[in-house]
Amino acid sequence: MSAPKILAFAGSTREGSYNKKLAKVAAEAACALGAEVTLIDVRDFPMPLYDGDLEEKEGIPPKAMEFKRLMLSHHGLLLSCPEYNSSISGVLKNAIDWASRQAEGEKPLACFTGKVAALLSASPGMLGGLRGLVTVRSILGNIGVIVLPDQLAVPKAHEAFDEAGKLKDAKLQAQVEKIAASLAATLKKLAV
Repeated sequence: MSAPKILAFAGSTREGSYNKKLAKVAAEAACALGAEVTLIDVRDFPMPLYDGDLEEKEGIPPKAMEFKRLMLSHHGLLLSCPEYNSSISGVLKNAIDWASRQAEGEKPLACFTGKVAALLSASPGMLGGLRGLVTVRSILGNIGVIVLPDQLAVPKAHEAFDEAGKLKDAKLQAQVEKIAASLAATLKKLAV
């Protein structure tokens, strides 16, 4: 593998999302390490709430298929996951649910099986979204994703970023870079 292909995004549609900022910081770190990173905004992929009747009647919605194609074309995932009421955001769960649907000619869970993911979160709270990462890790692990053990939860996210969207704390920046490096290195090792 010449350069691992990583799809990076936050599980939030909010314009000023701390997790979007964190996803961007992580994507830039992975790029600096030689990875080919595609940073997307899930807001650009509006999907209806998953509904089996809708899927049966109309198939997988076009934006969900576009999202799936992106996932299929990348080796790894760099996810920044907001915590909503101590769990995963509805937007992220819905995207996972649609991407998990088997399209004609696909193997089950083709977007997830064998992918490698690194998890991050940012929250104004003192735990930085840590509780939500437990759920994200569980979901991804159950659908065949290799989730790296190291993760980062950024507390007091409303104070963590400067006006340009960069992390103020050099230690946090170093942790993001370490996680990005681990993801890129793991993807290279698995390609052998």
